Amino acid sequence: MTQLHGLTTPGIGELIDEVTRGSLTVDFTAYDGSRAGRPGAARGLHLRNERGAAYLLTAPGDLGLARAYVSGDLVPSGVHPGDPYELLRDMAAMELHRPTLAQALALARRLGRKGLTPPPPPPEESVPRWRRVAEGVRHNLTRDASAIQHHYDVSNRFYELVLGPSMTYTCACYPHEGATLEEAQENKYRLVFDKLRLTEGDRLLDIGCGWGGMVRYAARRGVRVLGVTLSGEQAAWARAEIEREGLSDLAEVRHADYRSVTEDAFDAVSSIGLTEHIGVRNYPAYFRFIRDRLRDGGLMLNHCITRPDNRRLETGAFIDRYVFPDGELTGSGRIITEAQDAGLEVLHSEDLRPHYALTLAAWCANLVENWDACVADVGEGKARVWGLYMAGSRLGFETDVVQLHHILGVRPAPDGTHDLPLRPWWHA
Repeated sequence: MTQLHGLTTPGIGELIDEVTRGSLTVDFTAYDGSRAGRPGAARGLHLRNERGAAYLLTAPGDLGLARAYVSGDLVPSGVHPGDPYELLRDMAAMELHRPTLAQALALARRLGRKGLTPPPPPPEESVPRWRRVAEGVRHNLTRDASAIQHHYDVSNRFYELVLGPSMTYTCACYPHEGATLEEAQENKYRLVFDKLRLTEGDRLLDIGCGWGGMVRYAARRGVRVLGVTLSGEQAAWARAEIEREGLSDLAEVRHADYRSVTEDAFDAVSSIGLTEHIGVRNYPAYFRFIRDRLRDGGLMLNHCITRPDNRRLETGAFIDRYVFPDGELTGSGRIITEAQDAGLEVLHSEDLRPHYALTLAAWCANLVENWDACVADVGEGKARVWGLYMAGSRLGFETDVVQLHHILGVRPAPDGTHDLPLRPWWHA
């Protein structure tokens, strides 16, 4: 406690204990010498300055915490910033309540007038949803391109350091718990390839193709592949790899919106990690597009992050501002319904949730191992964003906050028939 203008003002630590109602189990220290949580705990947070406190006061919840953390005003201890998973797990049961008027006034007295004025957000933060209207209605071509570029056009070198040689930024499929990340990513592409019953000479459309991992996997096996991505950085990297591997006669990657593809009669369509970006209200058009690109009897595989229920839910403020602008998720039931309503017969659904937790742990390990190089490439703030985002996502997959589903479907012939085997034809 300190005396300010004749009033007894609690320290920041005491106020933190009040707004968390004693649920904080890490060691919290503040620049004013106060503490909160569990002094002496193995992991903790240190609030370095008034700007960090102002972030917490003016944006209560995950956005204020993220701003203070990304800016370096809220510093973790006991963990590496590239993988704060253990700290986040310790804090998972924390109850963060909006400060009462009395608590807010007490903190404002301690911080002064500056504490009531939101500091400029870190440069890594995207503008809020309401300001993105300047780029048009959500999920139009311009706004989707802007959102994708915010996330993916960071630095190919950074992604190489974090994702590893496969350059695959989607959930891997681990054949066993001891498998390496590269083995698991190769196995994921093998699983998608097999589920789609692709063989030499077939035609595959891969929408949202990223750095071309699925494109190149299929082309190596004699399949003719067209991949599309809204990220110019991804397209350039994928084209260079296609050329390096001598696959140019079979594989093409376009820097374009998937909706610009007019070719049809593909034997298969794969969509690996795209659905999260397109918006739930656009699912009907999305699945109609996929159906229209397939020949009769052609197969589609939709691989995407899902919710454990089927309500439409926008991502939280941290994810929306720092990671996936305009991202939306829903459950596998909603996805299956929309695919069916578009004229696709859904054959199989599979949840790979534990695999994504393992994938994210491996990416965090890569970030920690290559921390100095990543910071040199994209800056410490952006590196902190990625460590926080991936570690938090790992915890989300482990605790069933989010899931990952494969939805396999077929475009039946007009008479409802197809020539598929009676039982699943792929190896898990």
